[in-house]
Order: sequence, then structure tokens, then C-alpha cells
Amino acid sequence: MLLSVIIPVYNSERTIFPLVECLTYELAAYSFEIVLVNDGSRDASEDICETLAQTFPQVQFISLRKNFGEFQAVMCGLNHARGEFCVIIDDDFQNPPQEIIKLLREAQQGDYDVVYSQYEKKEHVWFRNVGSWLVNRLTTWLLRKPSDLYLSSFKLIRQEVVQEIIQYTGPYPYLDGLIFRTTRNVGRVIVQHEKRKEGGSNYTVNRLISLFLTILFGYSVQPLRLLTTAGIFMILFSIVAGLTETIGSLLTQHIPLTDHLLWLTVCLCGGIQLFGMGLLGEYVGRLFMMQSGLPQYVVKSEHFNYDRKSERVRKYVPSRA
Repeated sequence: MLLSVIIPVYNSERTIFPLVECLTYELAAYSFEIVLVNDGSRDASEDICETLAQTFPQVQFISLRKNFGEFQAVMCGLNHARGEFCVIIDDDFQNPPQEIIKLLREAQQGDYDVVYSQYEKKEHVWFRNVGSWLVNRLTTWLLRKPSDLYLSSFKLIRQEVVQEIIQYTGPYPYLDGLIFRTTRNVGRVIVQHEKRKEGGSNYTVNRLISLFLTILFGYSVQPLRLLTTAGIFMILFSIVAGLTETIGSLLTQHIPLTDHLLWLTVCLCGGIQLFGMGLLGEYVGRLFMMQSGLPQYVVKSEHFNYDRKSERVRKYVPSRA
């Protein structure tokens, strides 16, 4: 199977049926499947998805017991995807189904592990655009991604990378963080971005804050190193200022003022505390990263003189009984 199209579904009773119909038409020339993951919708989305699974043989359907979040729904879809390439799209028609072919061709021609969509003109509401900009700045610093790469939700991932991503079983997945921990062989392609056809955006302040905290504390130890750096700077500053004050006093035979000595002492002690907290945090952070399920290394290719396909199926593909 060439393509697995993963769609996290949430309150999209008016769009999911025509979206699946459009996908089956646009991808008719390819071997594909559509994996629908209902993320605790409060409308009739679950019933419609069940009908789609009964109507179209290409449709697979998983329904989650409650609303876990978009990333969790996508991870569920990735665990059930069988295609050589996995494409993630939204359920609201903002990602035109015909644009999937662009991502596929770019991945095949450039031999990319991941291909992100790049929008000529974004049709998101202004608040989401601002949030996307902030997340882009944060991920550039923490994940060392290219600053001009937009981390859109509409992306294509090669199955080998998917197998590494789904090794993470923690409760706070961040897909782009897992991608950049696995590969740097990333491409991009310009696609169209349409206005939302039905309903309003599910992008809220709480969701933005939750995403920031997940990225900040779940996929990098950079904040801890920033704390350590601040402690070192304060120690060096207090030492230099203290030496300057001492030398000046010796040359002028002037006794240093008590308040000068006080703030230098506070600065030195504060720097030592920050430095100590940073060191302790570095150890704790490394233990956390080791226990978070992220891979120690990633194998790009293998060569064996015996058939390992059945072993990989038993290891990677969950039971669909």
C-alpha cells in the first residue's frame, strides 16, 4: 500500500463524508487507505465515520473513548497506518485533497523522510496565525529546525520514520518534536490553503498554552541550560565587580560601601544557586529524556540475507482483530 491518509476527526459531521468522497476520487489512481480517528466528537461524527467505514473498503475507523487531543489522535492513526507514506490532513477541507499528490511526488523525487506543506496564503484566523508564529520561533530554538520551515499539520511522513515515532508511548506527544528527533531529511512544497467550510476553529488559548508547555518541557533541555548559563553569568559578574571594587579601594584607600558588598554577595550567592539548580536540572532532564521513549539512534537502511519482513510485522503492526 502506497498511501495512508490519517484524519483526526472532531465535531466534523458536515465535512467528513464529502472529504472522504473527495479523497477516494482524487487518489483513485493509487493504492491507499483512509484512517479516521474520532477524538471524542460531541456531534454525529462517530456515526458518520462508522457509515463511511461500512461504505468504503479503503476506510479504517477508530473511535477514542474521550477527547484526548489532536496529537494523540494522530498518534493513534499512525499506529494503525500501513502505507509506505503517511499523510496527515485536517477534517475541515482547509487542506485540499488533491494537494496530497504534491507532497507524495516531492517525497519520492527528493527522497525525503518528511515533507511539510508550505502555504502561499494562510486562511487561518489571526489568533491562530499569531500562535503559529510563536510556536515556530520556539521550535526553531528548541528543536534546531530551519527558521524558514513552517511546521504545518498537513504533512507526509515516510513509514520508516513513522515506526520510530510510534515508539513514543508517553501521554504528551508532539509530532514535530518526534520528527526532528528522528530525522533532518525534511522537504517542503507549496500548496493551497482553503478557508474552513463549516464551523469555527478549535484553536484556543488553553490549547496554545498546553502546546507551549509540551514543547518547552517535553522535547528539550535547553531551558535548563539557559538557567545554568544565567547562573554562570551572575557568578562571573559578581567576581569581576568584586575585584573591581577591591582594586579600586586599594588604589584610592577607600573602604567599600556596605551596600556594595551586600549586593555583590547576593549576586554571587544567587548565581551559585542558579548554577547548582541548572546542574541538578541537567541530570534530571537527561533522565527524563532517556525515559521518554525517544530513540537512542535511528537506522536508515539495513541489509540482511534472510527475510525479516514477518519479524517486522509482528513487532510493529498492532493486531486488528
